[in-house]
Amino acid sequence: MSERNSSIAPLQLIDSHAHLDFDRFDNDRQAVIDRAHAAGVDTVISIGTSVASSQAAHGLACRHPSIFSSAGIHPHDADAFDDRDWPKLVELWKHSRVVAIGETGLDYYYDYADRSRQQDVFARHLEVAQKFDMPVIVHIRDAFDDAFQIMKDVGVSAGGVVHCFTGGIRECERALQLGLYVSISGIVTFKNAKAIQAAVPIIPNDKLLIETDSPFLAPVPYRGKRNEPAYVVETARMVANLRGQSLDTVAQNTRRNTIELFRLPDRS
Repeated sequence: MSERNSSIAPLQLIDSHAHLDFDRFDNDRQAVIDRAHAAGVDTVISIGTSVASSQAAHGLACRHPSIFSSAGIHPHDADAFDDRDWPKLVELWKHSRVVAIGETGLDYYYDYADRSRQQDVFARHLEVAQKFDMPVIVHIRDAFDDAFQIMKDVGVSAGGVVHCFTGGIRECERALQLGLYVSISGIVTFKNAKAIQAAVPIIPNDKLLIETDSPFLAPVPYRGKRNEPAYVVETARMVANLRGQSLDTVAQNTRRNTIELFRLPDRS
């Protein structure tokens, strides 16, 4: 018997992190949104990575009731960011459909931007997050020590999430000690993601989020294809298995947590 049947209410999932403004969705963006809704994903947060991306994500949020957005500078774009454009981000953060600051953070894996510049831009995002009383979306890859130290020094009083978590138990515990949420992406379904899989069961029910990070990191069985919000159900399914919980429980908990962190209206 299948896990769900027609007598059970459909899943209501939120994809807490996607990049619907990216050009890989230009040819079928509306179809992608429709497939998400059909899969039970009734809300998506489209994440800004540059000024232009943040403006585009906000435009999507204004046109689609099921989409909200964030605004910020990805660490990959830290060098390219012109400080004179900071007021453009400030204007976006004032809009009601922009629900978070970021994504921001540190990425020492690719090192596309100077590390000191990444750190400066990250700290500035954390400072303004406190000023605007908005949660921050944090990207960390191969930079946990520096990222956690900056967050400890500057503060994350308005809350935040380590998105697309790529650490293990120790890194997860450190994020939780700072009061952060931890968001799990499709990477958790990969066979070699043992450290992430080991960390998933220790995340408290009230600190867990799920995401696609689409168009990247499609979960099994879609690995290698373009990712999209509808596929977040596969991540939820794997997380449920690792935690010994039902799919419904994970869907309900992650939905509640996403609404709480980003102060979203409950569209259920």
